[in-house]
Amino acid sequence: MAAASRKTTVARTASRSEPADEVGVIPQSFDASVAGPVGEIQQSLRAAAEKSLVDSRAAFVAIKATADEAVSALEVSLAAARDGAFAINAKAFEALRANAEANFDHAKASLAAKSVSEMVALQSEFSRKQLEAFTAQAKDIGALAQKAMTEAAEPIKEQVAKSFRIAV
Repeated sequence: MAAASRKTTVARTASRSEPADEVGVIPQSFDASVAGPVGEIQQSLRAAAEKSLVDSRAAFVAIKATADEAVSALEVSLAAARDGAFAINAKAFEALRANAEANFDHAKASLAAKSVSEMVALQSEFSRKQLEAFTAQAKDIGALAQKAMTEAAEPIKEQVAKSFRIAV
């Protein structure tokens, strides 16, 4: 029975138009019929890869430009913050100088006082003037700090708004 099945397999193989010397070998006509679609697939994959590369480069250029603009905005913001800090420090030193001069003037006047009532009047006047001066100095420094923060935040705020307009 095994000999009969071998004969039929050999007969079938012999009846084919192309010889198959070994089991598992693909006939040449099959290779030719697959070569066309495989070439088309390779072409489409190559085209997709090239398009992806071009798109990636364009995205990189856009991201780099946005990052450069953001860095520039940050530099402008930091420069504004630095200038604001210098202005606040200058105003604080001016207030410190004015307060020191007022203290020295008060000390001189206190030493020149001839009575306790005059000393109490000088101290009362000095305290009132110092409170007014401190209030004015605090308002000036607060306004300067607010202005400095606004100027420092403006470039970043504009860049964020610009970035969101580009992204949308």
